[in-house]
Amino acid sequence: MSTTNFPQNDALAVKLWARVLETEALKYTAIRPLIGTDENSVIHLQNALSKGPGDQITYAIVMQLAQAGFTENQLAEGNGEALTTYSDALVINELMGVVGVKSRRTIDQQRIPWDLRDTAKGRLRDWYAKRYSVEFFNQVCGYTPQGDVRYTGLNAVTAPSATRVIRQSGRASDDLLTSADTFTLGLIDAAKELAITASPMIRPIQYKGTSMREGGRSDFNNTLEDMFCMYLHPYQVTAMRRNTSTGQWQDLQKMAYMGLKQTGNPIFSGAIGIYNGVILRQAFDVTNGVSAAGDDVPTVKRAVLLGAQAAMMGFGQDNGPTKLTWNEELFDHKRRLEISALTIHGLKKTRYNSVDYGTVVVSTYAAASTF
Repeated sequence: MSTTNFPQNDALAVKLWARVLETEALKYTAIRPLIGTDENSVIHLQNALSKGPGDQITYAIVMQLAQAGFTENQLAEGNGEALTTYSDALVINELMGVVGVKSRRTIDQQRIPWDLRDTAKGRLRDWYAKRYSVEFFNQVCGYTPQGDVRYTGLNAVTAPSATRVIRQSGRASDDLLTSADTFTLGLIDAAKELAITASPMIRPIQYKGTSMREGGRSDFNNTLEDMFCMYLHPYQVTAMRRNTSTGQWQDLQKMAYMGLKQTGNPIFSGAIGIYNGVILRQAFDVTNGVSAAGDDVPTVKRAVLLGAQAAMMGFGQDNGPTKLTWNEELFDHKRRLEISALTIHGLKKTRYNSVDYGTVVVSTYAAASTF
């Protein structure tokens, strides 16, 4: 069993450090704004498993009718069209994080100015926030090199459907993208076009918006508006912002302010802009590319356009996105403490009939900037 020790001459002792504990900020804001309990959410939270026993939930889609219909002298009886349905399933399982520290009654706690127990609990909360983010993007980006389900929502990852992926310059695979194939606004247009012409169509997110009056006042607008959401890696965002070509970001800087649109929908929080009905957000956990052979391509990032129900998430009984099961155990005559946080949950990309339902992956070359 490993525990965290603070020897007499440790650099974190009071005599060597100020009385403020600095912790590394998470590089990604939690995906909480995407989670909702209705079909209009990017991550649809399935509540059935949180209300009763079971470790899998199956959900279905009923396709639109394809018939031409019937007119004069055409026999309708016995010629009805059968409903076409497809299903998908989400599995939930345990995921636990554990931290070992010395207890409050030890000299280790006496030597430092911050509470080891409280700090351990805080870092476990951060760990879960980060893990949910990593799970989500591994799933929706189709990052198949990650085979450990602890990093993929406790469900296996599937590659993007062939009809749900776009690559800059029309490259055949991620490993063929070159330094000239960076992210441009035109890829957002292409992804949205694919989304609304797909079969089944990728449904946009609907929200009740606001309109701005003269003088800066806003009026609530009960009309439902349709939006998609798209996540880019910070490297892709920088490439897009630096593009000085006609019709690119620097010609359309006003988009950077449109993300401040006053609506009650949290998906707008942190947006870097809106373009062609697509809310643009950035996330460090947008994944690397994947080669034709299934290997990681570190010079490529997979932006992803998201519609309603792009992913499904479920929790076991007495669990939830903001509710963890805490446990503390004392050992060694109460000198050592282990703190754990447990969830029973699952997360996966939605697919029906082996086709991604709510995602379009957009792969581009993306590397750290040189200044």
